[in-house]
Amino acid sequence: MHANRNAVARLAAMAAGCAVAAVVHAASAGAGEGRLDIVGWPGYFERGESDKTVDWVTPFERQTGCKVNVKTVGTSDEMVALMNQGGYDLVTASGDSSLRLVFGKRVKPVDLSRVPSFATVDPRLQNAVWHTVDQVHYGVPYAWGPNLLAYNTKVFPKPPTSWSVVFEPTVLPDGKPNKGRVQAYFGPIHIAAAALYLKSAQPSLGIEDPYELNETQYAAVLTLLRKQHPLVHRYWGDANVQVQDFTSEGIAVTDSWPFQVNTLLASHQNVASTLPKEGVTGWSDTTMIAANAAHPNCAYQWLEYSLKPSVQAAVSSWFGANPAVPAACKAAPMTPALCKANGSDSFAQIAFWRTPTANCKQGQGKCVPYSRWSADYVAIKGGR
Repeated sequence: MHANRNAVARLAAMAAGCAVAAVVHAASAGAGEGRLDIVGWPGYFERGESDKTVDWVTPFERQTGCKVNVKTVGTSDEMVALMNQGGYDLVTASGDSSLRLVFGKRVKPVDLSRVPSFATVDPRLQNAVWHTVDQVHYGVPYAWGPNLLAYNTKVFPKPPTSWSVVFEPTVLPDGKPNKGRVQAYFGPIHIAAAALYLKSAQPSLGIEDPYELNETQYAAVLTLLRKQHPLVHRYWGDANVQVQDFTSEGIAVTDSWPFQVNTLLASHQNVASTLPKEGVTGWSDTTMIAANAAHPNCAYQWLEYSLKPSVQAAVSSWFGANPAVPAACKAAPMTPALCKANGSDSFAQIAFWRTPTANCKQGQGKCVPYSRWSADYVAIKGGR
């Protein structure tokens, strides 16, 4: 989901007038096993290699003796595959992979008595359905953000009010068609964005939850996505590439993340973002412990450390996200203004990513599971 976003997020922080100086100090911790192996998104575990002033991993290593080794990934599917192979202690899973890891028994419940700072997590995230099953917590929230509708302000003198401009063939305010001027997220979870739009556009379908679609609802969403395919300039998965496309490829409107928008604003591009009337999807990433973690003490030490406001602020400002701990919005290098720029006020309008399963509120086996979403979206991107 978050491939190659660290450089983008750095510029986003600069755009908000926030100097990124993220050297932090670890709290004291007990003895660990000396090693911690993590599967994570790029930009989530900085040790001064991307920017010497940005380092929240080295202080943790020095004080705990846990040497951190990170395997970065570009997609949630790659993350799940690595966790299936084993050999890792922690994973920073997005909502479209976390339940797959839980139900696949690749992660284990978290003993919250060993993570006392969990009490400081945003209450809206503490029991989130993408990491809490039957009141059992399988992870600790890390960071979150909305998937915005980004647009070229020369094309749109006024903000577009609906996702229809990316899903339906139409003529844009500049008098030109949207064909070839739209982008769409490359992952199967984009199906949920289309479902969220149809929830409003075709209320007769009865869609209540964009992640819980019966066969009729799912078929309608796939029809919409096939209609969208000829409009799409690129199915994007790299934030840097999307920034370049907006700058030089004539992209008029697309789904995007706050840090792409902030980065484009920092380079004085004609771009803005909005939350359309249908609402938005979004991501909330959770740090989860592998079921067979070889270094559980170091893993728990990291879980507690990751919730320190100084660490949360460092991660969020660098990454272009909102911290899971609200107090971090007032901890340097984060600021309330930067949290707001990253969408902190939009929580209630976000349908957060989570893994679609067959068993849902509509009944046992009534909803289309993620395995079908994945296979069908590959076909749609291929024009089938």
